[in-house]
Amino acid sequence: MMTKYDYIFNSQDKIKESLNEQQAVAAIAVITTIVDSGIDNIDAESLADILWDFEIFDEYSEEEMLETVDRLVEIAEDVGLGSLFNAAKAAISDEVVLDGFGAGVIMLLDAENLIIPPSKKAFLKQLQITLKLEDQEAQEIIKEIIDAIEAGDEEEYLDEEYLEEEYEAVILNEAGEQFYQSPLGNFTVPIPLDSEQGGKIQTEEGMVSFSDDIGTLLRIDYYPLSPEQIDDLESQEDQTYLHKVLVDKYVPQAITSNIPNAEVKHTEYLQDTLERYYYVLVNMPQGSTISKQESNGSGIRLDAYRGLLSFVNNECLYIVSSQRSFLNGETPGSVKEEARKMKKAILDFVKTIEFA
Repeated sequence: MMTKYDYIFNSQDKIKESLNEQQAVAAIAVITTIVDSGIDNIDAESLADILWDFEIFDEYSEEEMLETVDRLVEIAEDVGLGSLFNAAKAAISDEVVLDGFGAGVIMLLDAENLIIPPSKKAFLKQLQITLKLEDQEAQEIIKEIIDAIEAGDEEEYLDEEYLEEEYEAVILNEAGEQFYQSPLGNFTVPIPLDSEQGGKIQTEEGMVSFSDDIGTLLRIDYYPLSPEQIDDLESQEDQTYLHKVLVDKYVPQAITSNIPNAEVKHTEYLQDTLERYYYVLVNMPQGSTISKQESNGSGIRLDAYRGLLSFVNNECLYIVSSQRSFLNGETPGSVKEEARKMKKAILDFVKTIEFA
């Protein structure tokens, strides 16, 4: 998956000095703050005060805490965020990895509304994936930090605030039909599911998904390409570029990192007079977005296939995906047949998207 944070999380750069566990946690806070606010706007004293409340820094004096933050900012300036993150990742242990993620969370938290703003969720999700945290663990950390700051009924109020912010992306045409409009203005798409039948919209930076309670999933990931990425695209064949994006980056980071047994079963390059597409079908054992209830009350995720279609339109990379869950013991057909049906469903959905 190509993200604008590849220079941090996929960097191969190293630094000579090593960090201890406390410094690794502080480094994640420093990196997150720089990404969010810029290195020129970093307030080392405020950052140190926030970190000092973490139990892991109980043995640090205020002066030591500030010295640590100042040194980490200096390293970031000298060698870059990718190098600093690699040092932090190498030093962080299973015992403090949740502190490291929590340090990122608290730096991105909207202090007034006590939520993670949608525009900052992409970075936090990539941090979670790189630290190898499950979704449940990440959500528990976010909730613990919010609860520690303010208890009571605030969380319900915040959910309402988030829904209001999300609803602003829904527009109506003259016929009263609902459309989703990308915050970047690069596309609009008719909302394909009915909210009265359990249809939901989920958004974060660079992504919108439409899902319901019976396993329907239609998702659009979109990444504006930098001039360097456009040069990279133009220097190679479309098929090679899109394969790298989808098979070498997106599937490992977005799917197999969370579903270890997931496997690409089919790949295909498509082209017509206007577009070039690369398509894959991924088998995801127990990887559906919906679960079945066991007799003991626990939930087990259903098996599913995920189809993904990548293409470039107006200097923006898109990955459009859909899911087929296997309900009530249903077994899939042949890979060829499943791939064909899923490809048609995704292409039909893509045809409804209006690109700017």
